[in-house]
Order: sequence, then C-alpha cells, then structure tokens
Amino acid sequence: MAVCPVVDIHNRQVRTVELAPEIFEAEPHQGLVHAAVVMQQAASRQGTASTKGRGEVSGAGRKPWRQKHTGRARAGSIRSPIWRHGGVVFGPRPRQYGFPLPKKMYRIALKSALASKRANGELIVLDALPLPEPKTRYVASALRQLGLERTTLFVVGPESSGVKLAARNIPGVKVVEPHELNVYDVLRYDALLVLENQLAKIQELWA
Repeated sequence: MAVCPVVDIHNRQVRTVELAPEIFEAEPHQGLVHAAVVMQQAASRQGTASTKGRGEVSGAGRKPWRQKHTGRARAGSIRSPIWRHGGVVFGPRPRQYGFPLPKKMYRIALKSALASKRANGELIVLDALPLPEPKTRYVASALRQLGLERTTLFVVGPESSGVKLAARNIPGVKVVEPHELNVYDVLRYDALLVLENQLAKIQELWA
C-alpha cells in the first residue's frame, strides 16, 4: 500500500498516511481522462450564440423591384441572405453542448488523475491549517511556507468555511470539498493540497 508524508504548515513531515491503492495506484486510462475533460469543457459552454434567419430579420416582404427589364439582378426580398442586413444561412442557434459520460467511466478517469498527481509528487497532505481569522494573508503565508508558489487545488471540509473565504482572492488557488473534485481541476492545477482529515473522505467517495 502506498504511503504519503503528512506535513505541517512549516513543511515539516510529522507522520505518514496510507493511501487507498484502488485510487492512488490506479492504472492510468488516458482515453477516459481525455473524454472526461472534453465532457466538462463542453458542459461549461454557454451555448448562447444566436443569429437571425431571413424570416426573423426586419424588413418589408414586398419585392424590391420588378422581375424584368431593370438591368439589375432578380430579387424577391430585402431579407435575402445575400443582401446586407439580410438573414444568416445556417448560423448558430442557442443549444446545449453538454453530453453525458457514464459514471463508471468518469470515476475511472478521476482515479487516473489522482494517481498521476501522487506519481508525479504533486500530492501534498497537510495535517491542519489553523487560521487566527479568515484573512487572505494567513493562507497565502501558509502556501508560501509549503513551497506552493504555483497553482494549487486545495481540498478542505465543509467546516473550513474560513479557509474558503480567505483563499478565494488568491490567484491560482481554488478551494473545493471532496465531493467537488473533478478531473479537469485535478489536471489543471499544478499541485493538489489535501487536509489530512479529508483524505479519508476522498477515498470513501471515490474508491
């Protein structure tokens, strides 16, 4: 069974903790990881792009000029797509880009992403993060002491509302709870910082 060191806010190892092998030693599945990222990005698209067809643009419905003997090309409506301010042919319409991914496939993809974090040394387990008050400077100072000058995904529990308030103004830092873990965020952020008391919750949810 894999073990991971547990550090304090001064980046000193205080003990080790066992990691669930079915998560943090999972076999990588790059295809499923890619499918999960594409699914999440597609679901995040607004899909609000819209254009008007020839039946929706403003303009008279009459024929601009007679059919023959004018020397000009034939025209039946000023709302024709070939006219300026006319309708748009096959333009975008509001739609949903999201598509479902089977839960088992997504679970395997998330395990693969978490396992890659451990294998690359990007998983950090923190014993606790005591805050005198929910101030950004305290969290920023703790991250600097841990050597996390890069982007960080911080996993805390629902009782750590102060950490969420204090960290939301720090660029490159996102705070989530175990049930909010997702493949895109795990891969997007350079480091995965987990409070020790939430590690068991992650393993309970995703194992």
